[in-house]
Amino acid sequence: MPAITLKNIPDALYAQIKDAASVHHRSLNSEILYCVERALGTHKIDASEHIEVARKLRAKTAQHNLTDQKLNDFKNAGRP
Repeated sequence: MPAITLKNIPDALYAQIKDAASVHHRSLNSEILYCVERALGTHKIDASEHIEVARKLRAKTAQHNLTDQKLNDFKNAGRP
């Protein structure tokens, strides 16, 4: 697998990458690869696959009608 060496990374950018890697529980290398892949769009989204997943989720929750009133009741339950 090819390797790349990055030189002259500004301190602020390095700190951002390091912080992001820490937050995402990744190594610096993995975080940089993730950022490059996202920037270049190498993770193609299959729309039909996402639509199918959405349909399955809707079918699962079709019997559970959730209204704003129900949500507010749940949020306020037990509050003084």
